[in-house]
Amino acid sequence: MTTESADLYSVLGVPRDASQDDVKKAFRRLAMEYHPDRNKAEDAETKFKQVNAAYEVLSDPEKRARYDRFGAAGVGGAGSQGFQGFEGFGGFGDIFDAFFRGTGSRRAGPQPGADLHATVTLDLEEAVSGLEHTLTYERVERCPDCRATGQAGAATKPTCPECDGQGELRRVQQSLFGQFVNVAMCPRCRGEGAIVSDPCKNCRGQGQHRVKVERGVKVPAGVDDGTQLRITGEGDHGPRGGPAGNLYVEIKVRPHEVFKRVDDALIYDLPLNIAQASLGTDVEIPTIDGAPVELKLKPGVQHGQVHVVRGKGVPHVRGGARGDLLVRTHVVTPTKLSKAQKELLAKLAESLGTPDIPDDDGSVFGRIRSAFS
Repeated sequence: MTTESADLYSVLGVPRDASQDDVKKAFRRLAMEYHPDRNKAEDAETKFKQVNAAYEVLSDPEKRARYDRFGAAGVGGAGSQGFQGFEGFGGFGDIFDAFFRGTGSRRAGPQPGADLHATVTLDLEEAVSGLEHTLTYERVERCPDCRATGQAGAATKPTCPECDGQGELRRVQQSLFGQFVNVAMCPRCRGEGAIVSDPCKNCRGQGQHRVKVERGVKVPAGVDDGTQLRITGEGDHGPRGGPAGNLYVEIKVRPHEVFKRVDDALIYDLPLNIAQASLGTDVEIPTIDGAPVELKLKPGVQHGQVHVVRGKGVPHVRGGARGDLLVRTHVVTPTKLSKAQKELLAKLAESLGTPDIPDDDGSVFGRIRSAFS
């Protein structure tokens, strides 16, 4: 497809009522995309010519008006001008200078340090009560001998002779389409603009070294498995005097033999025999704090029934009220009975008879029974 047969607005990808600024922005974007020095596709040069020719017409109000009224015939066949028509830009090289040439020094400045991660494993009791944990880990710190300069004796580092202290190298390239400047970080000083001529022996000229540190980590009461604590500024120190990263501590909580945790509640499974469940009983319930509590069970305790002991669960991690201890009863049916026990249970079964299933219990069997009644 040639520009003569193509709609110039479609070539630039703008609507017919596009403003001059929109036309200019579209042209700059497409000119960079299809510039043959940057785009090695076979059709890049052809598309570049189309973009150039379309912009030559649409950037000129008089030509654009003739094109809108008469089409390509009104402008003498758009596309015949090749690579000219960059009015208002001072040449195509100036466009690329504006996009790719640096403005002033690009010396590399301070950079933030990396974040670090650690794991602390706790018992459930420790997670509930909270504690102060001493964490040992390694991190990168500024070298105290050279004060993070990398130069022995903390002396001033000499200017990089490769980039003359700019931290970047500029290469001017001439092409058929004009002049443009390629800016890249100086490989010798890595953008700093200075080099280490006499390396510090402690850090070998790096300005940083790895050390083992111990930090106290305050674990708040009520943390759960998977909780992540952020300790600001305890990560790696940043290069060239940059700020330190953060230390993220993930909390792992071991499973408990007695209690199960659900959010801020603790669940305790209480086994009862048939007599205890039928007659009721007073029992001592263990707590995560150690001191047991008395729980009075009324006669007729059902299997799976939940009794709430207020305030004996897990503290809210952000403070406030404490969760509850949920006592879930499990009525255990005996599997081995003596002869005397069997006789007693037989008499009890005879006296009790077969129990009815409540109509309003909401169970599956209750609904079935209601359906056939």
